[in-house]
Amino acid sequence: MNERDESLLQSIKETTGTLIWLVDGYDFPQFLDDERTKLAVSMSLIRLGEYVKSLSKELKQKYSGVRWVAITNLRNIAAHDYDGYAYGLGLGNCYKRRS
Repeated sequence: MNERDESLLQSIKETTGTLIWLVDGYDFPQFLDDERTKLAVSMSLIRLGEYVKSLSKELKQKYSGVRWVAITNLRNIAAHDYDGYAYGLGLGNCYKRRS
C-alpha cells in the first residue's frame, strides 16, 4: 500500500470515529433538533467521501467488498442536501457502524 492510501485510510478511520462521536447519545428527533450537530455530520460525510474518492484504484480493487461508491454517494447527498436526506442517511449509517 502506498503512503497516500495509508494516510487517506487513517483520515477515513478518524472521520468515521468523529461521526460516531457526534451522534453518540442522540436519537433521531434529538439529532434533527440540533443544527450544529447536523452541520458537523454533513461536513464529516463530505470529508469522508472526499477521502474515499482520492484512494487509489488499486486499493479499491483489492478491497472490492467495501461499498466505495456508496460512501462517495453519501458525500454527494451531504454536499448537495437532496431534499434533506443527508441527515437521515448520515445518522443511520453512524448507528449501523456502532452496532
